[in-house]
Amino acid sequence: MRRRPVLPLFVSASLFVSASLVGTGGALVLAPAPALAEPGPTLEVDLAADRHPISPHIYGMNFTDEALAEELALPVRRWGGNATTRYHYRYDTTNRASDWFFENIAEANDNPEALPDGSSTDRFVEQDRRTGTDTVLTVPLIGWAPKARDGSCGFSVAKYGPQQSTDEWRPDCGNGVRPDGTRVTGNDPLDTSVPVGPEYVREWLGHLTAKYGTAAEGGVKFYNLDNEPDIWHSTHRDVHPTGASSAELRDQAYAIGAAIKEADPTAATLGPVGWGWTSWDHSGLDQEVCGRTGCWANPPDRPARDGLPFTTWYLQQMKKYDDEHGQRVLDYFDMHFYPQASGVAFGNGNDPATNTLRLRSTRALWDPSYTDESWINTQVRLVPRMKELVAANYPGTKTAITEYNWGALDHVNGALTQADVLGIFGREGLDLATLWAPPGATQPGAYAFRMYRNYDGAGGRFGDVGVRATSADQEKLSVYAAERTDDGALTVMVVNKSGAEQTSELSLRGRTASTAKVYRYGAADLTSIVRAPDQQIVVPSPGAGAPSGHLTHIYPADSVTLFVVDRPTPPASSLTVGYRNLDRSPTDAEIRPAIRLENSGAVPVDLSRVTVRYWFTRDSGRSPMQAWCDRASLGCAKVTRRVVALPTPRPGADGYLEVGFTPGAGVVPTAGQVGPLELRLRKADRSRFSESDDHSWRAAGPNFEPSTRVTVYLDGLRIAGVEP
Repeated sequence: MRRRPVLPLFVSASLFVSASLVGTGGALVLAPAPALAEPGPTLEVDLAADRHPISPHIYGMNFTDEALAEELALPVRRWGGNATTRYHYRYDTTNRASDWFFENIAEANDNPEALPDGSSTDRFVEQDRRTGTDTVLTVPLIGWAPKARDGSCGFSVAKYGPQQSTDEWRPDCGNGVRPDGTRVTGNDPLDTSVPVGPEYVREWLGHLTAKYGTAAEGGVKFYNLDNEPDIWHSTHRDVHPTGASSAELRDQAYAIGAAIKEADPTAATLGPVGWGWTSWDHSGLDQEVCGRTGCWANPPDRPARDGLPFTTWYLQQMKKYDDEHGQRVLDYFDMHFYPQASGVAFGNGNDPATNTLRLRSTRALWDPSYTDESWINTQVRLVPRMKELVAANYPGTKTAITEYNWGALDHVNGALTQADVLGIFGREGLDLATLWAPPGATQPGAYAFRMYRNYDGAGGRFGDVGVRATSADQEKLSVYAAERTDDGALTVMVVNKSGAEQTSELSLRGRTASTAKVYRYGAADLTSIVRAPDQQIVVPSPGAGAPSGHLTHIYPADSVTLFVVDRPTPPASSLTVGYRNLDRSPTDAEIRPAIRLENSGAVPVDLSRVTVRYWFTRDSGRSPMQAWCDRASLGCAKVTRRVVALPTPRPGADGYLEVGFTPGAGVVPTAGQVGPLELRLRKADRSRFSESDDHSWRAAGPNFEPSTRVTVYLDGLRIAGVEP
């Protein structure tokens, strides 16, 4: 007997098979000096530059199976896609829309009488709780959900006449297209669905929070405001045949976002979840009408947005709601992105030209000099564009890409590309990303994630504080670097995209060590991450502008190489700091520390390796901080400044002013000093400080005196002073 196939929301490409992650062999043997081949581009990592947190949520996936999620300690997993737009939690049923004959299909459930307990979404959340993964669930904005746990469909042949294609297991369910190619119109949404709105969302979240707690209590952390609502007129045209207008998308986001916040104020929302590049400028109404008439130069919904691109207007409208109601209904600006060049997204790795294009096309995520090689045909620079749009129109909103796919995840080319994408996400400061769809556990694409999340089979991870990493030719060797907070290790990921072996020098600034551990995945072995021999690091003599160390390494063709450089034991300190308070009022609107560095050692110390931190409390609010160098003996142009807010306040400090020095700033000479450096801190709103309880503060006096409360660091290691 022929049976209708079971249609889960997502079918994994392969069942999980346990695989060896780490090869065996001489892991502790230093590699011999390499036989130099054709030189590759020079690489450089600077631990003191461009430091920024890397969100763990960039390493997410949609519908990952439990074994792989557990192995990767998957940070976030999304329940999304077309079917989730129309889901009824009480019936555990989705409508598959244009994906499958607009049918209501009940999810597999051993005990439907117990619903809503035990639904597929309950089980999704429960898997995430077992693996320590944060959940993204999709909630409906479309206004419809399946009417029952039944097999009804949007375009019944008996009711609406013959159609071009029907479900062979349910021949009454058609695709909504007549034999002459015209679409069936005027069908009744009630054939499959019932109206749902904010009350439905509140009830569903009430069910979830009652079972799993609020987001703050370990329950569902994220909610997508539907899925690609700007193409409902295509994917869900049986209930929404016209394109969604800007006003509809805004008003539904207001209503459903507010319902989410009412049910769980600690949960985060993500929107507008547009399908791709066209969604940036155009509403669903624009896309539906112009798709038929070619009106792209003058779309019909543009006047309703005062001529603005849709995403600009949308963010402004979300901010307007916040300003008027004192409540965010949008926490993450979320847009999907699939590369549009032929054969890339969801493609295979069989064509060399497409493989080269796939690797090159990741530049669309960041590179202002790259013109996208598809119908997009412009500079995309997706992640910086997202961050700039948010900063200009709704500051404080985070950024997300909850669907993307560069293809060939079953091929080493896809693994290289995916490793490059993850590195770009971290470097550019994206807040959340979930791959659609996950690779099988034994596929090369899974190893790209392992290189960042479990490179040694024992939970070894790429760092969580990004630092500057540059390549003289990013198209041959791309490089990403980050420091790991828990143990201070420096991790450096190098992706060889050139198709040929590359021998390159890597310079390290701010980290002195004699060796680096080496882990590699690539075409030479697609079944494991190999622990290669340790790499020797050459440590040059200290000197102004000189790197802390450098290494020369051979990067095999089609490979991803990870260096792990442990944090060394802090060196014996030869530097001390003198401090003088130039501000005689501890309650005015300024903090004015002056510092002086003294070297009692026998070797000059390169200033570019030194940082100094002055610890303080911001007091009375969270206005942005401003920092100046008023005067410096070596010139303020050679002095860097940044104010860092602590994620968790400490006694006497909720932030610090970090002072550093540019390359070429010089040295602290033997038995000599550098200073004074006269500094100034102020809040943008000019509100007052209360300095007397600050960790580094001391009453104003006429002279510099040694301070143990102003801390000094060499190559990122504290060598003088006591932190709060």
